[in-house]
Amino acid sequence: MKQIGALLLIILLMGLAGCSAGSGPAAEGKGEHPGAEGDTGSAAGFPKHPITYSIPFDPGGQSDLEARRQQPHLERILHTSVVITYKIGGGGAVGWSELAGKKPDGYFMAGINVPHIILQPLLQKDAGYQTEQLEPVAIFQSTPVGLAVRKDSSIQTLEDLIRLAKDKPGTLTAAGVGTYTGQHMTHLLFEKKTGITIQYIPFTGAAATIQSFLGGNTDLLWGNSNDLVSYKDEFRLIAIGSSERFTALPDTPTFVEQDVELTAGIDRGVAVPQGTPKEVIQVLEMAFLEIAADPDVIRQMTEEGFEPKAMGAAESKAYIEQLRAEYEPLVAELQP
Repeated sequence: MKQIGALLLIILLMGLAGCSAGSGPAAEGKGEHPGAEGDTGSAAGFPKHPITYSIPFDPGGQSDLEARRQQPHLERILHTSVVITYKIGGGGAVGWSELAGKKPDGYFMAGINVPHIILQPLLQKDAGYQTEQLEPVAIFQSTPVGLAVRKDSSIQTLEDLIRLAKDKPGTLTAAGVGTYTGQHMTHLLFEKKTGITIQYIPFTGAAATIQSFLGGNTDLLWGNSNDLVSYKDEFRLIAIGSSERFTALPDTPTFVEQDVELTAGIDRGVAVPQGTPKEVIQVLEMAFLEIAADPDVIRQMTEEGFEPKAMGAAESKAYIEQLRAEYEPLVAELQP
């Protein structure tokens, strides 16, 4: 999947995004389970209590879909309830700030997005957390990012868009999820590579972004591949950020094909607070990797427009550290 190479290329800085989840069988307690505070933090008998799985985006988006898919499998494998909650805001930063401050005992985990968790601390002094405070358990999927217009738009191609944006700088608007997220940074990089200016309008999640765009509130949409697959009959997709044509959207040209050297995608996974015992992380890691290897899960993700992945804790951490090392000297160039 050349994904590391593609990300390093583009990233000149990109990678990218998402959203949130529902509740489980024990969902009446939306929040931490009171018993979790009584644990010693060792792996002995873990888990003894329900686990909270926090999603830092709106319901209805990519993180939501995957958490809902994973929930029954996690409960079967871990023999406990998994309670899905939401902590929305700041393009995920509010939820990741909460995660960083939780007790590191394995009873609270949160969905993570890459490069969001790298970019936000680099670009915002008040992000509320540092990347290293989020201990990755696994990365289980990716979604290339694409650019769409409504069917009634006069814009037919990427070339049309660039020409119009140059004729009327700053008048076009584009919807995307959050600020200093993969979609936002892709937008900034797209502007920099094409020499155009388009207003970026941030939303708290993918569902809200798409609804606003389809309602005519913005001219363009930055969308993740699974949303683009789901709504492909409702708008015109003019470019996709994969390095090669995306399997689920074979008729959509890449940015590179259209002479814009841009690739972009969002990786998703799950993390626990820094300091969580390795033995506890291993229990959670094995559960997520078992789900990632499930043929039905792989098939469902592929059909829905996701790219399945199966990166364990050590591999995910090394990947994030490698990307951060690439971002640090380059990120200043992409700041507006």
